[in-house]
Amino acid sequence: MLSWDDYSENPTTEPQPVPSMQEPEMDLRDMAPVAAQQADTSTAAPEAPAATLQETTNDNDAVAQAKAAVAAIDPTPGKEELELGATRIQVDDKAMINCRADLNQLVPFKYDWAWQKYLDGCANHWMPQEVNMTTDVALWKSAEGLTEDERRIVMRSLGYFSTADSLVANNLVLALYRLITNPECRQYILRQAFEEAIHTHAYQYCIESLGMDEGEVFNMYRELPSVANKASWSLNHTKSLSDPTFNTGTHETDQELLRNLIAFYVVTEGIFFYCGFSQILSMGRRNKMTGVAEQFQYILRDESMHLNFGIDIINQIKLENPQLWSPEFQQEVTQMILEGTELEIQYARDSMPRGVLGMNAAMMEEYLHFIANRRLAQIGLTEQFEGAQNPFPWMSEIMDLRKEKNFFETRVIEYQTGGALNWD
Repeated sequence: MLSWDDYSENPTTEPQPVPSMQEPEMDLRDMAPVAAQQADTSTAAPEAPAATLQETTNDNDAVAQAKAAVAAIDPTPGKEELELGATRIQVDDKAMINCRADLNQLVPFKYDWAWQKYLDGCANHWMPQEVNMTTDVALWKSAEGLTEDERRIVMRSLGYFSTADSLVANNLVLALYRLITNPECRQYILRQAFEEAIHTHAYQYCIESLGMDEGEVFNMYRELPSVANKASWSLNHTKSLSDPTFNTGTHETDQELLRNLIAFYVVTEGIFFYCGFSQILSMGRRNKMTGVAEQFQYILRDESMHLNFGIDIINQIKLENPQLWSPEFQQEVTQMILEGTELEIQYARDSMPRGVLGMNAAMMEEYLHFIANRRLAQIGLTEQFEGAQNPFPWMSEIMDLRKEKNFFETRVIEYQTGGALNWD
């Protein structure tokens, strides 16, 4: 069948007008070719237009090429990924790193905790637009709404976090996902990467709602030393893994992967986030910037699960590869955590030069010492700050995922479920 394009490009095939009841006289010279054409059609089938023949020929060639390509498939080159007739995967075949088992086979689960964390993350789903920012906007635009110290905290927090979660997401997608060789753990990493995108979205939503200078906030990690130093420290611990040619399998590269996991899960998400989180959540407890505080509370719950997942991965790799956890490496990791703690203390001093919101830099330093001790203990290392206490016990309540919060109480837009989607 001709398309309209073909129709317009072949003027000789244009249809003749339907004759009226009274036809005009026809010149005999015009009738000759018409008669000849009628004579031809009585003895032979009409020829298909040239364009149609060409299309049919091309289609036949394409089908033939597809059949030939399928017939030529050799499964041997992909034997490591897909082995035809291979023995079915057993639980003991799976491992956290350097595993030769089929990465595409999710079950049987070896690490049930990883799958449960994936399910918990899905159950904890939320979106930034579901939080009402009306009172925050009014408070932020009011000259008497917040003190300069409180505004400084909001700006610093959004400045750091607006890019920090992007750094974490890049590390997950460009490095960790490829190198972790357990499918149920990869499933959670995919969920975490999506949550990091939601967090970055949330910070952008807060910045846009409040009418902040986006250029200033999003470039703070390059221009403000206390923020830039933390970002630089994190980036330095992902450079090698983000190289597409990097692979595990040797003692040195396996330790490099473990070093990256500790840098991002234990330090970046486990220490660098806690000063800003406690500041914003303290503001929310005082009925200030409640929309921003609610977003941070949801994010903190996500990050608590990320941290616990990372700790479990680190400890599992240690268990399966004890040679990596040498005394020298333990000393190096301890030093990494102490460096991260000091960077966060410097950030606290910069973002909180005076007492505000019932806290000050000295209290924050005590809190970060307490957090650092917990992180060290969680991966089996010796605590470094003897007697450090938590001056903000309410933070433990907020982070405790067993304390339920009805996320639907404050949603201000219709939440569209899968069953309500319109597929038209």
